[in-house]
Amino acid sequence: VQLVESGGGLVQPGGSLRLSCVGSGFTFSTYVMTWFRQAPGKELESVAISYLGGVVKYADSVKGRFTISRDNLANTVYLQMKSLKPEDTAVYYCNAKAFGNPEHWGQGTLVTVSS
Repeated sequence: VQLVESGGGLVQPGGSLRLSCVGSGFTFSTYVMTWFRQAPGKELESVAISYLGGVVKYADSVKGRFTISRDNLANTVYLQMKSLKPEDTAVYYCNAKAFGNPEHWGQGTLVTVSS
């Protein structure tokens, strides 16, 4: 089982980035996919969740700016981030969870928002 994130980097405030997370070794379409982030010195935070059936949920801090989407045929979940702020700086992690199955995590990708 593997989750591989990509797309992080350095971006100026107000800019955009799109993160990708490709899963393998499990039945991607049956898993709830979540993007978490951890800023320096802060706790892990759930940012966006993609439930089965198309339902999504966002943290208040990113509503209206971030969009989570998934392509089950490509085993990929995306996080489109717009109007980025310095406080969005964090390591972003992809998580896969399904009832009765082990939880899976990616290695993380660093997003730095700075001028």
